[in-house]
Amino acid sequence: MDKKEMIYGTRAVMEAIRAGRQIERVFVQSGLKNELTQELLALARKSHVPLAVIPQEKINRMSTKNHQGVICVLSAVQYANLDHVVQGVFEQGRDPFVIVLDRITDMRNFGAIVRTAEGAGVDVIVVPEKGNAPVTADAMKTSAGALNFVPVARVRNLKETVRDLRQRGLQVIAVTEKAQETLFEVDFRMPTVLLLGSEEDGISPELLREADRLALIPMKGKIESLNVSVSAGIAMYEFVRQKAGR
Repeated sequence: MDKKEMIYGTRAVMEAIRAGRQIERVFVQSGLKNELTQELLALARKSHVPLAVIPQEKINRMSTKNHQGVICVLSAVQYANLDHVVQGVFEQGRDPFVIVLDRITDMRNFGAIVRTAEGAGVDVIVVPEKGNAPVTADAMKTSAGALNFVPVARVRNLKETVRDLRQRGLQVIAVTEKAQETLFEVDFRMPTVLLLGSEEDGISPELLREADRLALIPMKGKIESLNVSVSAGIAMYEFVRQKAGR
């Protein structure tokens, strides 16, 4: 990880939070009980900054600098306001096209999804505060710079976010092998959310319950599923194909 993305030390990290820096995550060494550390933890929680409490040996592997048990990893992007993006698309007279990623932890998959999303004209990608690949300079590289052009919104609760998008008139399509109908039977000529899950266990059950429709990509071989970035690409371009009237 590029050391330039990091801020070290309790006071420096607190100043970064107060200054409104775009923070990917704050790592705090477990066992720290001093007053200043407690103040940092309270500030981070109040500011909705993602936190991770990790063992000393792990935080030492992140950096050999004098970090005082606290390391802040900065985000490579300015996170977008999801409501503003969706409302802006509606005001332009277009149907919003939103991608929601549920626990996509592999940075290469995340970067590939973002790169395809840029080409497919996706309006915004939604990621959770926890459990997703970090949006760092490494992610920027794997996306071939597409993160410069595709808005990314980070939310605290994916379930509530998906429910809110549905209430605003967007259909929610979950791409999953648990479906009975194929992706190519879905009508994408309307405001749409594409919901994609991790390769390990797919979309979480609570999010699947929020979907309007479940859709699978038909497989003709012996392998049951595709890499998530490939699945995402197929789904995004089916949306593009239908919107083009082809």
